[in-house]
Amino acid sequence: MASRWPERLWIVRHGQSAGNVARDLAHNAGVTHIDIAERDVDVPLSELGARQACALGDWFGKLPEHERPDVVLSSPYLRALRTADIVRECGGFSPDAHRQVPDERLREKEFGILDRLTTAGVAAGHPEQAEFRRLLGKFYHRPPGGESWCDVILRLRSALDTLSLHHAGRRVLVVSHQVVVLCLRYLLEEMTEAEILAIDRAGDVANCAVTEYRLDAAAGPNGVLRLHDYNFVAPLIEQGAQVTSMPDAIVAAR
Repeated sequence: MASRWPERLWIVRHGQSAGNVARDLAHNAGVTHIDIAERDVDVPLSELGARQACALGDWFGKLPEHERPDVVLSSPYLRALRTADIVRECGGFSPDAHRQVPDERLREKEFGILDRLTTAGVAAGHPEQAEFRRLLGKFYHRPPGGESWCDVILRLRSALDTLSLHHAGRRVLVVSHQVVVLCLRYLLEEMTEAEILAIDRAGDVANCAVTEYRLDAAAGPNGVLRLHDYNFVAPLIEQGAQVTSMPDAIVAAR
């Protein structure tokens, strides 16, 4: 029986965004709010983020044509779409790859009333939510109007079904966000809550870092995707692009 999984799957966090930079400034200043003018969906890449994306495109471009991504799926958020565009512009895709497909199921975790607040901002403005998160943990805590990690996982289960139905045997690049990278690992590797949160505590997913899975076609009736690399930043280092791993617009709700 043919495998239902892609031959290779790369999951990449977008390049550094203006939101990453603003969040770091707010955190260092100890203020409660992050200064971002745009909607989260419209936050652009920083200049460094664009360089990171091109470094990644150059790395993919050094692979033989038959090993480069030929299917590209992206979060609809501008920073992810632009990352995918720049990877293409810098030669990272197979010549016959279609334009990336925006998929809203790959969007950033939604923060609801905690959007654009630092940890200090959540404690000052919504102490009850800080306490709920302490009691429930980030995996299950859902702020009003927002999502828990479990909510993200539920929509990603559907996205993986689409991947298996339409892209079996292909080489698929997914461009998305930090929580999505982690939640996809949770699903693909059949982890527990404790296992994925331990990985999260060990460090942030770097901007434009590569998480790669390769198909083990001999494992079971449908094959299995095996983790080959996680948080792989050599493509950036090789091109002299600074490695960054700041969270996006909010700290506490992650």
